[in-house]
Amino acid sequence: MVRYMYWEVDSGFLGYIEDYPDYWTQGDTIEELETNLCDLLSDMKSGDIPYIRKVGELQLA
Repeated sequence: MVRYMYWEVDSGFLGYIEDYPDYWTQGDTIEELETNLCDLLSDMKSGDIPYIRKVGELQLA
């Protein structure tokens, strides 16, 4: 499961994958937005988009 943030705008929906907030996409419907988010994630994991910033967590002792 991949979490994403989204909101409604006049032209449809904007959103981004929670772990990659610098990379947004859009869709006319929620379903189209989800499809576009899946495509974006696929492109990022394939290496087609260089220099992707990622979020990590540290366990502090």
